[in-house]
Amino acid sequence: MSANTEKELEQKYLDNVIEKVKEAEQTAEKKIKTARHDIKGINKQIDDIHLNTTTYSGMMDTAMSFRAQQQMLDERQNSWQHAADRLATLKRLEKKPYFARIDFREKGAAEKETVYIGLASFTDRPDHFLVYDWRAPISSVYYEGKLGEVKYQTPVGEQEVDLTLKRQFQIKDGVIVTIFDTDEQVGDQMLLEALGNHSSTKMKSIVTTIQRKQNEIIRDTKDELLFVQGAAGSGKTAAVLQRVAWLLYRYRGNLTSSQVVLFSPNQLFNDYIDQVLPELGEHNMVQMTYFQFANRRVPKLHVQNLEQRFESHEDATAQNAQRLLTSLQYFNATERYAKHLGHANMRFRNLMFNGKVFLSKDKIKEIYYSFNNNYNLGNRLDGTKEELIRYLNRRVSSEMRNKWVEDEIQSLSKEEIDNLFGNQPREFEDEDKEYKFLARQIVMRAFMPIKKAIDHNQWLNINGQFLHFFRVTPKLVNINSYGISEEQWQRYVDNLKENLKQGKISANGITIYLYLYDLITGKHGQRDIRYVFVDEVQDYDAYQLAYLKYRFPRAKFTLLGDLNQAIFTHENSRSLLQQLGTMFDPEKTKVVQLTKSYRSTKQITDFTKHILVDGEAIEAFEREGAKPQICETKTEDEAVTAVVDALNKYKKEHDAVAIIGKTLADSEELYQKLMAQNVKTTLIRTENQRLVNGPIIVPSYLAKGLEFDAVIVWNANDKQYHGDGERQLLYTICSRAMHDLSLVSIGKVTSLINQVPVDEYKRVMNNK
Repeated sequence: MSANTEKELEQKYLDNVIEKVKEAEQTAEKKIKTARHDIKGINKQIDDIHLNTTTYSGMMDTAMSFRAQQQMLDERQNSWQHAADRLATLKRLEKKPYFARIDFREKGAAEKETVYIGLASFTDRPDHFLVYDWRAPISSVYYEGKLGEVKYQTPVGEQEVDLTLKRQFQIKDGVIVTIFDTDEQVGDQMLLEALGNHSSTKMKSIVTTIQRKQNEIIRDTKDELLFVQGAAGSGKTAAVLQRVAWLLYRYRGNLTSSQVVLFSPNQLFNDYIDQVLPELGEHNMVQMTYFQFANRRVPKLHVQNLEQRFESHEDATAQNAQRLLTSLQYFNATERYAKHLGHANMRFRNLMFNGKVFLSKDKIKEIYYSFNNNYNLGNRLDGTKEELIRYLNRRVSSEMRNKWVEDEIQSLSKEEIDNLFGNQPREFEDEDKEYKFLARQIVMRAFMPIKKAIDHNQWLNINGQFLHFFRVTPKLVNINSYGISEEQWQRYVDNLKENLKQGKISANGITIYLYLYDLITGKHGQRDIRYVFVDEVQDYDAYQLAYLKYRFPRAKFTLLGDLNQAIFTHENSRSLLQQLGTMFDPEKTKVVQLTKSYRSTKQITDFTKHILVDGEAIEAFEREGAKPQICETKTEDEAVTAVVDALNKYKKEHDAVAIIGKTLADSEELYQKLMAQNVKTTLIRTENQRLVNGPIIVPSYLAKGLEFDAVIVWNANDKQYHGDGERQLLYTICSRAMHDLSLVSIGKVTSLINQVPVDEYKRVMNNK
């Protein structure tokens, strides 16, 4: 059959599917209209229900009428929501119902089957699929193998088919533009088409171009830990978002998006990816940064933000201390210390009332250690709470006789008396009993802050406990093996104490603080969370990951990152895999390596990978583009002019252009200089800002995980980027670029590019 005839037949099938989709849209719109009308009618009926409160049976009848109407209302609202979701899916399918077709023969079957694959399933009658969801088990055949025998997983076990055709479509406005028949999982023509597109402020779904390794990540069900090491631009984040969508589809009815948590590098990145799941017809999972997760629990403490972490310059002792505090050894030491607190050294605080000690810390300590030695910390805490509440109740009676209570009763207004009585009957045998009732209400109201303090564990001195743990650390861990003397350690702890007094805590310290608190209070984490995803895992340490495993004890973990891009943990990231091996069952751990970089052109990928020394493997995808440019200038003004020239060129060719400075101060200074020349850009100062259209200026630590059509690296000189410690940072910055990359430096360009072959970049002269 000729190519034209084949295309005509495919167009005929496509026209038929689109027609059926439009019919389904009309049906969905009718359902929405009917549900809206019903909701309006039920709301009117609820408003018209006559409240009969004169008799008990009348009240019961009224309540039952309300309940029946509310149930009907809930049912109609669910019907409306379902129809609205369906209509949104159909609208997406109308534009592009599918992107692939496979023909196959099942074992033992005489007839071959044809399946079309799209963003969602579509049937024109029960069990008659015109399009299969890309997440359906049979769709895996498209992503998995070459023509011939292909095995794929289903909920009932492994199946095998003989794959005879794998076809890909490019469809625009209901018309087939191109057809590719391929033996590969996704043909290079289709990938080139997708990768040649412009970037935008939102990440797009990649279901049309999922590669075999990515499919392996998406459909993994058996492993407790899936570790994805992926080069910059290898599609690891996109694959993991498709994994979330696939899991929600695979376990529909047993898994909801609220049971899935994604820890992302910063809030800017959350904003960048927030359309991927809705595009696939799913609700977004819980998204937060690790430090948002920590901060929510300790709102009174200020945890180092991204800028402070990035720009902190630590001395040798602080660096050695960091190695200790972020280790799995210290995580285990925290647990040993906490167990010891069941016998001694727990720190307490006085409970205060009207500026005086209501219950002393010594008395609380006596109660806490009065329980049997077999009590664990959680039970000991609960027992102490109960005793403190009993003591509070006993004190109510004695406090009622105090002069301040009598004075307050005398000064009560009628309104205050009514509030104290509430719904209580007001018939008392004598005035004395009425007085006692009011006195009890006043004392209980006055004692409410103490009751809250008991309920919220404010009688525990967590800050004191945290500091005590640090003081006794040399007895728990050999600090000399981390290059720290006793004297250096005590100075470090003194500094920690001063910061804590000012309400400040380090990024390392906050996890230790939370874990210690959880152990003391017997908290066992959130057992309802089923899947935890950690992006940019190379910037986490072993202590943080062990704590996340403790906080989410029933969850399966997917960790993804690029060890080449560790800008906070540096060389410590290299030992991460080794330490993870002791946290998870090796039999249920899988490591997937994505070496091919799809984001950047071959020229940019080759340039960036040469910046690294002994880096993880990186392979360029064969997409041609311009060589990266390097522009050395003599003065800052010349460098700004070079940026303006590059900006003017890139703005004509690209949608998303970013100028990346090393620090916020560098970025701010350039922004002001461009403003003075009437060059419009948007400065991204914090992670809470949104990505916008047009050129942006962003500090390096906020650019993680993002991608842009063109990147200009601001002031990439030898002073700014020097020594091996900065290699990963420069690599991370440069690898944000998809199509074009320029490095502008004031003075000599960084020596970190000395390893890049000179024929892989172009030196440009500043025109001015």
